[in-house]
Amino acid sequence: MKIAIAQPTYLPWLGYFDLIDQVDKFVLLDTVQFEKQSWQQRNRIKAPTGLEWLTVPVKIKGRSMQIIEEVEIAEPEFCKRHLNLVRAHYRTANYFKDYFPQFSGILEASCQGGLAVLNFRLIEWLMASLGITVPLVLSSTLKVEGKRSTLNLGICERLCATQYYSAIGSAVYLLSNVDLFTRKGVEVCFQNYTHPEYQQLFPPFCPYASVLDLLFNEGPRSPEIIRSGRRTAFAPAEVALPLNEKVDS
Repeated sequence: MKIAIAQPTYLPWLGYFDLIDQVDKFVLLDTVQFEKQSWQQRNRIKAPTGLEWLTVPVKIKGRSMQIIEEVEIAEPEFCKRHLNLVRAHYRTANYFKDYFPQFSGILEASCQGGLAVLNFRLIEWLMASLGITVPLVLSSTLKVEGKRSTLNLGICERLCATQYYSAIGSAVYLLSNVDLFTRKGVEVCFQNYTHPEYQQLFPPFCPYASVLDLLFNEGPRSPEIIRSGRRTAFAPAEVALPLNEKVDS
């Protein structure tokens, strides 16, 4: 059983779906603290002048310690602004008409209530559009406690995982705790991904946009393009941290 764990992101980039595509189950980590202006609530699309942010407004006053599962959307009308921007920038893309109606319907149906629910439904739709059938699991349904490495290990144990496939960004705290996973029979490896280029409006090419950019421009070729950036996973010994980097669990 190979799993990956990541926070539910708003309209994630290509590498997020490459991570999902390589595991048996993907856990959306909705039980950790929400971070304002993080990928949890925003992402970027391609505009004529470069990458442009789409940000979901959320309620934060007096809620500094809320976890992702608890975050509420502050202005449901944000969806109209986002849809107008997406339409303005992508209406001439080759596959815009194939994907925009479904995207619009899901965004409008999910723009009230919780941020985690919005992200979950969008990720589900994006996975279906990419032909990815990996089961999604919300960490809030697993009732596992802990922080960082101990939380991730607890999730691995709850799901009977034998391999934990981690995003490279988690190496900053995970590397010093690999032995904890090893003692529990869980192998740790890290994603190795090189962003591919593809047909994109408004040259020059800008990487790290939302996967929406890929879908609207390349349509059915999108899964193949995502997988073209995949490289052999890094073993923990192959991942180097900056000198004097503070690491804790």
